[in-house]
Amino acid sequence: MSLRMRRALSLLLMSATGAAAALVVAVLLSLLYTVVRSGLPALSWSFLTQPPSEGMTSGGIFPALVGTAAVTLLMTVAVLPVGIVTAIYLHEYASPRSRITAWARSAVDNLAAVPSIVFGLFGLGFFVQFLGGSLDHIFRNPGDGPHWGQPGLLWASLTLAVLTLPVVIVATEEALRSVPQEHRLASLALGATQSQTLLRVVLPGALPGILTGAVLAISRGAGEVAPILLTGAAYYLRELPHSLSSQFMHLGYHVYMLATQAPDIEAARPTLYATASVLLGLTFSLNLVAVVIRSRTRRLGSGN
Repeated sequence: MSLRMRRALSLLLMSATGAAAALVVAVLLSLLYTVVRSGLPALSWSFLTQPPSEGMTSGGIFPALVGTAAVTLLMTVAVLPVGIVTAIYLHEYASPRSRITAWARSAVDNLAAVPSIVFGLFGLGFFVQFLGGSLDHIFRNPGDGPHWGQPGLLWASLTLAVLTLPVVIVATEEALRSVPQEHRLASLALGATQSQTLLRVVLPGALPGILTGAVLAISRGAGEVAPILLTGAAYYLRELPHSLSSQFMHLGYHVYMLATQAPDIEAARPTLYATASVLLGLTFSLNLVAVVIRSRTRRLGSGN
């Protein structure tokens, strides 16, 4: 291939890549403009601090805000320890030739490819019916109604934790892989054990990447709707969740219900777009935190 043809091909590929990137940015900006323009007039302090009313065509989204925060917090508490410990074992301790390691990595890859609605069905079958039903059978009288064997905050959080588990594992492994091998060897050469090297050398070096992956996983979990449809989200609640077994409102589910099930869709349209604006703001804020963590750690690393 001649030099002129190579340059033409390079220019063509660069142009196609730039056009694809411009198209993605244009779609994103169009989406943001439509949502914010339609939702900004309905945004107010009372909208954020009051419960919904009149068939969700007026009032606020405070129960949905609290429910989203609660389920995201519980999901974070459940997924981060398991995901980080699993990634540390796979990268630092497990033998690359072990069948268990190969099966574990295959399970992580397959788990990341499962559609989110399947996680909802899994949560309903395993957490709600099997685990919750077993707890009711053991600890409650036969005549009492279900307590744990029904959709609730705890089961929705655990379902989201399973959904975001591959994200945490992969991000943590990449962060551990970014720590130079020379640092490990130098620590071991000075007499430190493998555990001491992990705690004092590897984890501090990988912490920025781990935090970035954790924030991205939290951001994804906060915006997911399909897994919580069957495991705890409610259509309309004026009260806040008071226990782990309570149902809850969620911003994403609230947007879905306003768009499809509201008694008067036209009257609910301002509330719909305002709720979508709040959800987008929450998601983008979490992603912005991840970007800030990454940029600050890169500057610190370059400064050292």
